Amino acid sequence: MVMVSRMLQRSVLLMLLLAGASAAQGTQTEAAKPDTPQPVLYTLETGTRIPLNLLNSISTRHSAQGDMVYLQTAFPVLVKGRIVVPIGSYVTGTVTEVKRPTRSKGSAELYVRFDSLTLPNGVTRHFNARMGGADGNIDVTVDRAEGKVTADKNKAGEARTVEETGTIGATAGGMAGGASGHALTGLGIGAGVGAAAGLIAIMVSHGPDAVLPKGTTVEMVLDRPISFSEIELN
Repeated sequence: MVMVSRMLQRSVLLMLLLAGASAAQGTQTEAAKPDTPQPVLYTLETGTRIPLNLLNSISTRHSAQGDMVYLQTAFPVLVKGRIVVPIGSYVTGTVTEVKRPTRSKGSAELYVRFDSLTLPNGVTRHFNARMGGADGNIDVTVDRAEGKVTADKNKAGEARTVEETGTIGATAGGMAGGASGHALTGLGIGAGVGAAAGLIAIMVSHGPDAVLPKGTTVEMVLDRPISFSEIELN
């Protein structure tokens, strides 16, 4: 009985030693296991400005709410020295509001929302972004806070209309006054009538439309961060 008891003790002790060695080996294996590398992300932060070229023209005369707008990036965008958005990436947008120019409602207005960005390899991100600027060579003003495109008022054209109609009226009045022997009086009356006609023409007509021709460079301002992994960029 004593011998059997000792054998049991030795067996239990051997089992405990083996269990301890196995646990220690497992711990060493876990400790030696390398950490899984985290994917590198390249993030375009909120407020990033991306220059775009219009592929189709839009205007308050021909465009309607819901019309699609197609654009391409005009300059590469870099993050951490890496080109994240190459030239030629595609951007789609939507015309969200159109207001035609009238004398009662003011200047023409156009709102455009940018919806998605697609890299040349097909990777796409969806978002809502606004227009932050436009080519200075076109007659529109962009509200950077709202992304609203407003047609510039045609003050020079209005002054020219009054001047031209006044000149025509003065000529006609002078001819009529000369025939009656009162040329100077006729000139004055004719000029006044012509100027009045020009003002009436301006009042009944509407102002210029807001137009963004094909090829216009505009600026997109991101309203949220957009991230790409290294795999997506490759």
